[in-house]
Amino acid sequence: MVARVTYKRKHTYRTKSNEVRKFRTPGGKLSIQYMTKAVKRLTCSETGQYLNGIPVLTKSKFKALPKTQRTVSRPYGGSLCGGAVRSRIMRAFFNEEMRVIKQAAQARRKNKINKNKKK
Repeated sequence: MVARVTYKRKHTYRTKSNEVRKFRTPGGKLSIQYMTKAVKRLTCSETGQYLNGIPVLTKSKFKALPKTQRTVSRPYGGSLCGGAVRSRIMRAFFNEEMRVIKQAAQARRKNKINKNKKK
């Protein structure tokens, strides 16, 4: 037979927010401990990796932290991991390079056409 215990707080329904764990005190008395909900770690919105350097807290406790502890000091610090930021920067750089190369090729073609017309 399972030993019975009573809730300490007024909320008496067995819900996710009211989970308890039975334990025995050093005096031999059976008592309960209220369990806190498990909190998921923040993940990168692109890759799905866990974000390092950001504490795992409930939303209310997370909001109470100073901003320096809620983010990492780089662009997209609280939402993207370092690899995703790096790939974005590289993609932007390569796109810019391609644009410059295309402009140079167009200018060369224009010069070639103008030289042929002058002859």
